[in-house]
Amino acid sequence: MIRTEIKSVLKEEGVRVGQNVFVSGWIQSIRKSKTFCFVVLNDGSCQNPLQIIVDDTLKEYESISKLLVGSCLGVEGELAASQGKGQSVELKALRVIIYGETNEDYPLQKKATSLEFLRENAHLRARTKLFSAIFRVRHHLAMATHKFFSDEGFYYLNSPILTAVDAEGAGEMFSVTKFDLKKAGELPKIKGSSSLDFSQDYFGKETSLCVTGQLEAECFALGMGKVYTFGPTFRAENSNTSRHLSEFWMIEPEAAFMDLEGNAALATKYVKYLIQYAFDHAHDELEAIQSYLKFSSKSSGETYEDNRKVLENVVQADFVQITYTQAIDILESTKKKFEFPVSWGAELQSEHERFLTEEHFKSPVIVTDYPKDCKAFYMKQNDDNETVRAMDVLVPGIGEIIGGSQREENLEKLQSRIKELGMNPEPLWWYLDLRKFGSAPHSGFGLGFERAIQYITGMKNIRDVIAFPRTPKNCDF
Repeated sequence: MIRTEIKSVLKEEGVRVGQNVFVSGWIQSIRKSKTFCFVVLNDGSCQNPLQIIVDDTLKEYESISKLLVGSCLGVEGELAASQGKGQSVELKALRVIIYGETNEDYPLQKKATSLEFLRENAHLRARTKLFSAIFRVRHHLAMATHKFFSDEGFYYLNSPILTAVDAEGAGEMFSVTKFDLKKAGELPKIKGSSSLDFSQDYFGKETSLCVTGQLEAECFALGMGKVYTFGPTFRAENSNTSRHLSEFWMIEPEAAFMDLEGNAALATKYVKYLIQYAFDHAHDELEAIQSYLKFSSKSSGETYEDNRKVLENVVQADFVQITYTQAIDILESTKKKFEFPVSWGAELQSEHERFLTEEHFKSPVIVTDYPKDCKAFYMKQNDDNETVRAMDVLVPGIGEIIGGSQREENLEKLQSRIKELGMNPEPLWWYLDLRKFGSAPHSGFGLGFERAIQYITGMKNIRDVIAFPRTPKNCDF
């Protein structure tokens, strides 16, 4: 028989009670007696499993009754109405195929396992109810991203992963080389220097993994009008917080003839769209994740916060827009004590952003016109020569979720800023060309995909919303 996904069985898509179907999947639990057993099977196609009744009339019964959680089966059976709670149908087995057994060493036993333990066994996380839910949500949000930007007239651009440009100017990049570093003493050096001569390396210059696809997106926006990138980016930041990864995915739209106000409007619409899409397409998964978080909080004695109300409010809210200077004035005038001091020219910290959204405005906030020293070289300079046309979208619960800007389209001003920061303009020759040949106003923003998933699911650690997290001292799998 042709295999039927459990999702289709539970939703009765093309199947009905009394019909024979063939399903396959992994055992989530098994309850046994002398003459029959209940097998709970899930194939990953949906959040809910299918209960299968296997009795001793089957020749395979003895072997089946000895199976452990995690074993993989194929089952042909008759679909019947279920008398049990929480399920409309169950399957009465007529034939069982044992694809792969497991043993007592299987790490995912029925007892609860910690998230840290599951990170150490990330190759098996997808078999748990929690992580299969998280990664189905991730899938839906990826589909939502492509649909949103396509509907808005943006074209999908695959930006490069290898680059010779430090686009953010922070220097926290992973080097890429063909040199055999085990033979460091034999590697070519620049004459009269101890520095490596990268002109003899594979690409003929010092090369790194990219931290953004934005600069390349600008090239295509200034020719195709509107593009977006959605790909992996890398940052060699030695940070072990619950919000940082060394490898992560970024969504970066870029549009010609769009100013900062248009950029903010697009970002607002996108955030709302993502949340609503998750509500509409991953309801069961979000329910399962919240059930886990509620149980986990109760077990640890922590306060449980259901983030769905917060998300619903974001979808309905009018985003407040203020300048950085106004934000500083608000923060300095409050009696609330912050861990990080507030002063004009300093970066806004998460505690400041959350105060603005959760306590002062009780609404999402867009902060614009930051001091230029806080931001990257490519942002459009304001006439005051102190601030740039930057924006951050802040939401209750986490603070910043999107950062963006209007880009500097004036060649002289961009060259001056690069010189002011002590950057080498040579690798940016092609980026400067965009300002020489038909320059145009343009804007864009970046959203860290994992940050968005973390926010929408309510998961506390970003390592739990990416399949195989890459962090300092961690690159298994």
